[in-house]
Amino acid sequence: MNQSSESDQSLWDGCVAGRADAFGVLFDRHADSVFRFCLSACGNWHDAEELVSITFLEAWRKRGTIHLRHDSLLPWLLGVASKANLNRNRAKKRHRALLDKLPKDETTTAFDLDSAVQLDAAELSNSLIKEADLSTAEHSAVVLCLMYGFTYADAARVIKVPVGTIRSRLNRAKKKLQAIAPQDLDHAMKISTESSSL
Repeated sequence: MNQSSESDQSLWDGCVAGRADAFGVLFDRHADSVFRFCLSACGNWHDAEELVSITFLEAWRKRGTIHLRHDSLLPWLLGVASKANLNRNRAKKRHRALLDKLPKDETTTAFDLDSAVQLDAAELSNSLIKEADLSTAEHSAVVLCLMYGFTYADAARVIKVPVGTIRSRLNRAKKKLQAIAPQDLDHAMKISTESSSL
């Protein structure tokens, strides 16, 4: 059987048996979706690539303990990517707090790395999400449910929260997004949904 036509479950069974070629097919199948999720979450091309690497490294490392649901590895991968991004955000905050404690040198000009790398993520949906000032939790709900079309239940499983929590986060996020540009929100989500199905 051609590996590219095998189900995720069949390929994952191969990974559990130590077949790197099966893992390569899963990577080719899901890496773009994971990358788009990571890019929308962090807004930085380089960081998104790093998060993809972390996600698939964790998948290979835990291949003996993960059991697929609905014959797809993607929900689990997105859950790992979401957690990795939260860890990255915490590390950045700790780093900034440490830098803020250092004495300021008035003769040097600060270079804001975040401003420079924002140029990497100029899609309409990302700019709307940023402008709405969504929390990390609200952002994850928007990406999974509105951009990727996950059901509330599937999104709750990925993020490991109750379904009601997903509903309330999404409701708050929609209100913030609608307040900014109601006519652009539907257009942005349509673009994102189409790109995630490619």
